[in-house]
Amino acid sequence: MSKPFFITTAIDYTNGAPHIGHAYEKVLADVLARYHRLKGDEVFYLTGVDQHGQKVQQSAEKAGVEPQQFVDDVTKKFTALWEKLDVKYDAWAATTDPLHKECVRANLQKLWDDKDPTTGESRWIYKKTQRGFYSVRQEQFLTDKERGPDGQFGPEWGVVEERDEENFYFRLTQAPAAPGQDPATGLPGCDPKQWLLDFIDKRTADKNPFVVPDFRVAELRNAVEKLEGDLCISRPASRLKWGIPFPESFGAGFVTYVWFDALVNYLSFAPGHDTNAGLSTLNPQPSTFRSFWPPLHVIGKDILIPAHGVYWPIMLKALGFADEEMPTLLVHGWWNIAGAKMSKSVGNIVDPDLLADKYGPEALRYYLMSDIATGRDADFSEERLVGCYNTDLANNLGNLLNRTLNMSAKYRQGKLSKPIGKLLVNPDLHSQLDLAAWVELTVRRYKASMERPPAGMVVVPGEEGPFMVDAAMGQIGEIADQGNALVEGTAPWKLAKQESQEAANQLDAVLYALAESLRIIAILISPVLPDAAHGIFDQLAWKLDEAGKDTRFRFADAVWGGLPDGHILGKPVPLFPRIEPPAPTAEK
Repeated sequence: MSKPFFITTAIDYTNGAPHIGHAYEKVLADVLARYHRLKGDEVFYLTGVDQHGQKVQQSAEKAGVEPQQFVDDVTKKFTALWEKLDVKYDAWAATTDPLHKECVRANLQKLWDDKDPTTGESRWIYKKTQRGFYSVRQEQFLTDKERGPDGQFGPEWGVVEERDEENFYFRLTQAPAAPGQDPATGLPGCDPKQWLLDFIDKRTADKNPFVVPDFRVAELRNAVEKLEGDLCISRPASRLKWGIPFPESFGAGFVTYVWFDALVNYLSFAPGHDTNAGLSTLNPQPSTFRSFWPPLHVIGKDILIPAHGVYWPIMLKALGFADEEMPTLLVHGWWNIAGAKMSKSVGNIVDPDLLADKYGPEALRYYLMSDIATGRDADFSEERLVGCYNTDLANNLGNLLNRTLNMSAKYRQGKLSKPIGKLLVNPDLHSQLDLAAWVELTVRRYKASMERPPAGMVVVPGEEGPFMVDAAMGQIGEIADQGNALVEGTAPWKLAKQESQEAANQLDAVLYALAESLRIIAILISPVLPDAAHGIFDQLAWKLDEAGKDTRFRFADAVWGGLPDGHILGKPVPLFPRIEPPAPTAEK
């Protein structure tokens, strides 16, 4: 039995409404979760919202409401959008949830109680006073390396203030050795920075990179090499009240830094996680947690460094997780507008809620999954959304479905005859292949694009993944292309007029091949377009007893020959009506 699949997304910051980037990330994770359910895997999909922090507190003050009311109102916008886009998550992480607060405080306490026997001090957390320049937007102290060539802090840091504060710090680097202490030991028991570098290198050497796509690995490693200093994990309650208070054992007056709070959500709401259990053999986590962990984290490139790529693995290391228990980071790119990042201040934010209302949720899902390569940036275009839908779905797949059902009804009263022997096709105009074998090869390529190969496995050229959903959509399109080419090449309307048995057999073979191709397409496209997949099955009159249920689709059924001899097809109904592109604006 395969290992359960645990997938998470970043939790969205509740100081503004969702934009197209939020929608892309959640739909991407939803598609990967649905694909694993399609395979029969046990799946746990976790997403949610990050509701604490200084920016939320300031936004609530500006709106004239209490922070809890502010985040509740914003959270409703996110949950309503995920319902509209048919994002099926298994658990919802909210950082104001009492379960999460308990987990954050418990983990702080664990790190505080992990004492160095030579000094009696915590090996991971210490207290100090720092004077420096503080970015209100990013909620962190800055160093000289954040200054630009002109010696100033750039606009990305927002308002920068000079402050003098006492706070708690989490060790990211090797602590200086105390007098008489072995320099190789240090307080944490290891050099966290060097451990992280070695861990990244080992995962890469094992062909199981910590970061996917793997072109991000060098970027992360370079950032770790330049790492200096430790992470401030508290804020004085005198200026930040909207957050999780530190445990009383630390002393009064401190609130947890928003990133140390937010990252813990992956533990708080993980299946089977027990806040009161440890990771040792004497007090282990429940078996459910151990069976699901580690997860695949789906995040944007802007939060790879330092939050998920540096803070999070070192936090897990400090809490006792072994190297093989570290997660994998699937890092996606941005949707830009004319090459520029979307920004509320610039006013180029794309509202996915309005797009879903205008074109339909599945049209939006298909565009988001087909028009960007996982890990890369792409320019959002409403014209491209309409073009992708009309070309790929209305003209190609929808046309294939409609003509298949119409021809089957006209020439065979909708009844299929399963052929004996092979039907040769010409997929690349250079060689002829058995259609069944060609579809089997395409399904294999689809599978390689949708999942990560086992660690150490060498992928076959042309079958590279992982998690390249856009490539998988292209492979589905190739099957539809081949079906339409088969119609044009064999001209069933001509075969129907011939009186020979050979022509009748050929017509039967073609109609069966078209219907069977559509059955397999419906299975493969179901993670991205679940409603359309049901629509195809409905029109094929296939598995009607499971209509509307996710169990209707199984990846194991994506093999040639599933439709039985004598099967009666249903009636055609336009599944992908064309979207009329917006009329061009008249020039004055």
